[in-house]
Amino acid sequence: MSVLAVIPARGGSKRIPRKNVRPFAGRPILTWPVAAARESGLFDTVMVSTDDDEIAATARAAGAEVPFLRSPATADDHSTLLDVLAEVVAGYHDQGRSFDTVCCLLATAALVTPTALKHGHQLFRSGEFDSVFPVVRFGSPIQRALSRDAAGHTAMLAPEHYTSRSQDLEPAYHDAGQFYWMSAAACLARTPTFSGRAGSFVVDETEVQDIDTPTDWRLAELKFQMMGRTPDPGP
Repeated sequence: MSVLAVIPARGGSKRIPRKNVRPFAGRPILTWPVAAARESGLFDTVMVSTDDDEIAATARAAGAEVPFLRSPATADDHSTLLDVLAEVVAGYHDQGRSFDTVCCLLATAALVTPTALKHGHQLFRSGEFDSVFPVVRFGSPIQRALSRDAAGHTAMLAPEHYTSRSQDLEPAYHDAGQFYWMSAAACLARTPTFSGRAGSFVVDETEVQDIDTPTDWRLAELKFQMMGRTPDPGP
């Protein structure tokens, strides 16, 4: 079975400019998931899909392939991860290379570990699931979530749970935003990750951090330290 890691990393980040090559714990953030993928020993190929020459150079220096640049059609604000994955799998096919299994690993998943990647791969290889990804449990019951308008008026989204005890409510989870295991065929078909027989495993909230704002970035750096990870001291 031939296994491919795809790390999407376009150059046009709006909320945190140049996010994918911004220094994190001593080196460009993109290089941490590249290192985790390579250290896992799971992949025949680790590649970065980008439209940006600087990101491509950074990826290659970290040990990833960049066999072709992303097309304009998948480099704008409206393209999806599935669009990118389909383009990558088709691009390799045009070069005479094929893969059975694909792991889409996010470029800012600096906290991802080889152990988590291996766990996800093991679940996917079981044949029980069409896709596998890590999830995090919500800290508070979503059944008691609140809505709030611009003036500050607040109401329960599910008022029938006003008197429900937290311990009596079903736990809920959200996507950890680190990686997604799936077949190459699913990539080409653009099959939604959360459809069909989607599978997951739970990771602690101290081990993941979605990064969209400067505050998110600082939280990720704190969690990196909490995990006992070693920053790169640089040259």
